[in-house]
Amino acid sequence: MFLNLIDKIKRNFSLRLTLWYTIVSLFAFIVIFTIAYYSLQSSLKKEDEKLILFRFNKYKEYYEKDGLEGVQSEIALERNGEKPNLFFVRIADKDNHTLLLSIPDQWKGVDISELGSINTNMKVQNLRPTDKSIETLYEIITFPLKDGNFIQIGKDITYRLEALNRFKQIFFAVMLPAILIGLLGGYLVTYKALLPIRDLTKTIKSIVNTGEMGARVPSGKTDDELGELVSLFNNMLVRIEQLIEGMKESLDIVAHDLRTPLTSLRVMAENALSSHQSLELCREALSDCLEESEKIIRMLNTLMDISEAKAKTLKLKKERFDISNLVQKTLEIYLFIAEEKNITINAELSEGILVFADPNRIRQVVGNLLDNSIKYTPSGGMINIKTYKETHKAVIEVNDNGIGISEQDLPKIWDRLYRGEKSTTHRGLGLGLSIVKSIVELHGGHVEVTSRPSFGSTFIVSLPFVE
Repeated sequence: MFLNLIDKIKRNFSLRLTLWYTIVSLFAFIVIFTIAYYSLQSSLKKEDEKLILFRFNKYKEYYEKDGLEGVQSEIALERNGEKPNLFFVRIADKDNHTLLLSIPDQWKGVDISELGSINTNMKVQNLRPTDKSIETLYEIITFPLKDGNFIQIGKDITYRLEALNRFKQIFFAVMLPAILIGLLGGYLVTYKALLPIRDLTKTIKSIVNTGEMGARVPSGKTDDELGELVSLFNNMLVRIEQLIEGMKESLDIVAHDLRTPLTSLRVMAENALSSHQSLELCREALSDCLEESEKIIRMLNTLMDISEAKAKTLKLKKERFDISNLVQKTLEIYLFIAEEKNITINAELSEGILVFADPNRIRQVVGNLLDNSIKYTPSGGMINIKTYKETHKAVIEVNDNGIGISEQDLPKIWDRLYRGEKSTTHRGLGLGLSIVKSIVELHGGHVEVTSRPSFGSTFIVSLPFVE
């Protein structure tokens, strides 16, 4: 049973915390008692020594003035006074022979023969009655005199022991209630402190068992660390729920856009196998299959590049080059596509803008931005592309007067596979802008966009400038 209790304590954090709270409380109680006990003991002892020292100074004065007769006369006066004489007085020579002895009536059971064996080299000594059943203790202090003799003055300190014993009895009487209070207090404090943790555990179990991501941990009224943990966990659930919804939508889009090329591949392959066409027509069918396969591979590679870029594991082959030259060469490829849509592209490229980057990846960024502008700019539209320098930055700016981006879509355009409502009428998987952002940020740069529906969009890419 004891082993089961130990095992339960090991597995239950609440019990461990309650036990630790109780142990700490009990330890603090013992420390406080110990300090109070020794403080009381020291205080009572100093008070007794103070009284004995006062007697010594008094008897010393009479001894130096009138010798033993003076001390004896003073003791006699004290015995005949209203207050009883409670002090033991003994004067002895340097050979420890008793010259004067005064024993109070209250000192019962003290063997006078033992006084001669008192070690005069010890300043403070204790004597007990020969009858061990009598709970009494006498304290004697030895003081030297000028003529080589010494005087011993003693006092009954039984009251001091009784006071300390009563103090210890109170301690042991209070210890059990203190332990119970510690356990109860520890349980209440632990229960209250771990309430957010229990709610968190309950919510997690609910999500694991049901798969419902809509569950939330009840928010507390406090803003402490546990309250912050609950808030962060709820925010994480919201974010995860949004990501799951986004993934579902993205998978629907991927499935829809992959269905066409895969179906085309299947149809072309089946037709080529089932027909008795010429070898030239079969080769043409295989060429079409390769083209569709290339589109699928390109999409999957882009997804992999985005993931590696976000994880900062995408390898870059950096070199020093002029960004305007790279933009000019990339632009030459897209001029033909723009002409087919009757779109004018104006270029304003500044020379001598050097960057240290991967030219193939930056070419991919520029190409995606141009492709995106051409795709969403209607016939007769215009695209402006600029390169210029700002403080420690090389800037590429692509502006168009196309359909623009709605305010609700603007924060989401960088997400993988996200496509706004107006973009669903155009071919694509929504990967272009995501790979743009990932590559630019991997180079230590920044990309931003401003847009108004029906007025067009402006994309600005900033990269670290090299002198």
